[in-house]
Amino acid sequence: MTVVSTPPPALPVRDKGAGRALSPMLTRLAEERATGVLVREHGVLHLAEGRVVHAESPLAPGLDVLLTAHGTLAVTAWQQAAARTTGPLLAAELLLRSGVLPTGALELCHLDALYDAGYFALAPSSTPGRFRYDSTPRLGPLPSVPVVALERETLRRRLLLHRLWPDPAADTAPLIRADPATGRAPANPAGPTTPGKQAAGATPVTHRQRAVLDRVDGVRTATDIARNLGRQAFHTLVDVRRLTAAGQIAPLPTAPSAPPPPPPLGQVTTDPDIALLKRLRDALEAL
Repeated sequence: MTVVSTPPPALPVRDKGAGRALSPMLTRLAEERATGVLVREHGVLHLAEGRVVHAESPLAPGLDVLLTAHGTLAVTAWQQAAARTTGPLLAAELLLRSGVLPTGALELCHLDALYDAGYFALAPSSTPGRFRYDSTPRLGPLPSVPVVALERETLRRRLLLHRLWPDPAADTAPLIRADPATGRAPANPAGPTTPGKQAAGATPVTHRQRAVLDRVDGVRTATDIARNLGRQAFHTLVDVRRLTAAGQIAPLPTAPSAPPPPPPLGQVTTDPDIALLKRLRDALEAL
């Protein structure tokens, strides 16, 4: 009789990151309904009564760029509002009250900028965050976002980028075009590609991706390209990862570090001469 051995099904593995806050400090501040400014390594979050009302990051274009890049708002109109206020959020509220922009358009751009900068502000950091209690942030006419919603969207975006291309090197490095002679893609950090994935390199470049590709010059980063196009930085990262996976672009390789210079001739070393010590020991033992 033949006995068929069926391996038991694998036990479900709990995601260690599930239910874990991206920033325990931010979660505590939300529970306290705190008002102030949370400064992190890659960005700043403005809280009012525990809700995020504004976010800024050097890695994401600001609200001014998103509003003025494509003619939604005249540059001079933003400059005038910014000169009369003390920050981009108050400038946006002034524009809203003055009726220069439709309410819906301004609210949409405000949320786009908030989620975009918030994604980078909540990125893993090497330094602890600092919170400054301040009564300046407030719940105004522009929409605010619960902390849990911002964290959930940030995690969703991280997962999306990882699925497109798991190596984040192209997110921050200057970008270069693929070698036109070979057309080969960078090695997949997730392992060998399947034949179906290899064919992805022949996928036509979309209009949005072409705009990104045309600005790859070996100097610009994804953030530079996003700011130049007046687009959200995260959406630009999506195009960058897809172009990287297709072998169209790659991060600029870092130059290897120079080897340390050789010691000067005649330098005195403190290391003992083992052979000399052994000869001295043998001579002492022979006495």
